[in-house]
Amino acid sequence: MTEKKPVFFIIIAGGTASGKSTVARKIAHDLKNKPVTHLSMDNYYKNFADLSFAERQKINYDHPHSLDIDLLSKHLTQLKNRESIDVPVYDFKTHSRSKETKKVEPADVVILDGLLALHIKEIRDMADLKVFIKTEDDVRFIRRLERDIYDRGRSTESVIAQYLNTVKPMHDAFVAPSMDLADIIVPYYEGNDRAVDLVTTKVKAIIRKNNK
Repeated sequence: MTEKKPVFFIIIAGGTASGKSTVARKIAHDLKNKPVTHLSMDNYYKNFADLSFAERQKINYDHPHSLDIDLLSKHLTQLKNRESIDVPVYDFKTHSRSKETKKVEPADVVILDGLLALHIKEIRDMADLKVFIKTEDDVRFIRRLERDIYDRGRSTESVIAQYLNTVKPMHDAFVAPSMDLADIIVPYYEGNDRAVDLVTTKVKAIIRKNNK
């Protein structure tokens, strides 16, 4: 019986709109000779479909309690065992899960990005490499404002209120302290591809070592 090759698991954490998904996609692209699976913790919010839309709007989505950690842990374990998973599809316009799921196949490298990916111990302990994306607060806020207005149909007032009431306090309480748990801290801004290249080079070196 052929022994399964180990799956290399990368966590990418950082504040809202810090560039986590962008960095994850860049790493996946640079590892194009390796099968790579990219997951976002954004799809693992708990299903609040039983609540009214007004009630869902009041939920603190930046607190760890808003995430379905059990399902995410189960899925990551399945991917590490080279089993396929059905990832929930989250609708940010309605603050609820879609009825659809997305089939994700196992790969040699699994990349997970999320605000709280380093804060949550069950997830952090599974990682082979832990990365934190450090981006200036004002840059992150402007990016989030534009994203939530144009992509998620939010009003300027609602985005600002959410940022002040939950996003920033939760960042200070959970996200920023998790930077100390990272193996690599990437100062990210537009065009800083060298930092991503360094991470990719490190990943390639570790994978080669693990597969000897």
